[in-house]
Amino acid sequence: MNRTTDQDLVELAEPRPPSIGVPAVELVIPVHDEEADLEPSLLRLHQYLTAHFPFSFRVTIADNASTDRTWPLAQDLAARLPGVRAVHLDRKGRGRALQAVWSQSDATVVAYMDVDLSTDLAALLPLVAPLLSGHSDVAIGSRLSRSSRVVRGAKREVISRCYNLLLRATLRARFSDAQCGFKAVRSDCARELLPLVEDTGWFFDTELLVLAERAGLRIHEVPVDWVDDPDSRVDVVATALEDLRGIVRIIRALRTGALPLAQLRHQLGRGPLRPAVPGTPTSLARQATRFAAVGVASTLAYLVLYVLLRAPLDAQGANFTALLATAVANTAANRRLTFGVRGVRHAARSQLEGLTVFGLGLALTSGALAATTWAVPHPPRVLELAVLVGANLAATVLRFLLFRAWVFHPRRHGAERVRRSSTTPRG
Repeated sequence: MNRTTDQDLVELAEPRPPSIGVPAVELVIPVHDEEADLEPSLLRLHQYLTAHFPFSFRVTIADNASTDRTWPLAQDLAARLPGVRAVHLDRKGRGRALQAVWSQSDATVVAYMDVDLSTDLAALLPLVAPLLSGHSDVAIGSRLSRSSRVVRGAKREVISRCYNLLLRATLRARFSDAQCGFKAVRSDCARELLPLVEDTGWFFDTELLVLAERAGLRIHEVPVDWVDDPDSRVDVVATALEDLRGIVRIIRALRTGALPLAQLRHQLGRGPLRPAVPGTPTSLARQATRFAAVGVASTLAYLVLYVLLRAPLDAQGANFTALLATAVANTAANRRLTFGVRGVRHAARSQLEGLTVFGLGLALTSGALAATTWAVPHPPRVLELAVLVGANLAATVLRFLLFRAWVFHPRRHGAERVRRSSTTPRG
């Protein structure tokens, strides 16, 4: 397990002139080979803070193993600008840089933002004010809020939304944007959380937020105006793989009890974890198992209906009718057996949302059929069925993620479960 120590801070450039007293906010700018952006961004940030930020501040440039002129530039900025300092780490990693600075900070609130200043600086005060007032413990910028104004490519937008949907489905995350480079934490909370955060790279943000949420901390979200940096050098594929490995690691730690959540909640002054409602399947593994069983039954029923309907109807018509009939039954079965929601309240809403999910499944299977017919003008029935089985497997994975993260999310049905549990006779 990697831990950031004092030895990681191999060089330190103090602010000139020195900061007076303890700052309310320490704002960290992690950098790696950013000689082109560092000086103009820091000058713009410092000017904004000096003119518009009402709290005392310290800006720390955290250089992690740069190989260009970033470190000399950071030293020069620390010498020229009041309230700016620079630290150098000899190992790469944004998470490692934040660990090193945050864990040693004497400020009331620690925060960070990306050096390209993609986030509008006007969001900085709304980010830190709830933490300084004691209203919240963690604050994050959200690019996915309805009131956010975001300029970025379609590919990054889709990847971001899919990643956050995956977090909701697998880790039951309630925050909306895990990877926006604009976050703040109360220092007293950070000191308890940071020793448990293992990742030293891009997954650091997600891991910190999941721990904070599981520890009962209040996470405040700030809609931000955000403009994508066209010169971003983030390796999307490598980062995605690291994130998936991180998600698996956290799921394993939660399942095995390796994370001391009860102790952490006690140290942070939060109440104990609420016990699960009896009879309610909440674990990912249990839900996946039950969903798979329902899915197998639904797929068999779908295939039988498809074969029966294929004679009077064409392939698309038989596919639509069979998928619609089994989708209604599938939603009802998963509502009760997989996600533990009973009663008639919101049943119609669940079916409507289930039909939306069905529409996505229909698009997958219909698209697969159309592609098969295009490739093989008169495909044999066996080939049709094989293609449909594969398409339905993909649709099943999508359906599980959407059911867990949206249709049957605990926030939307928790009251029904609590009420049902309180009225269940004890035996």
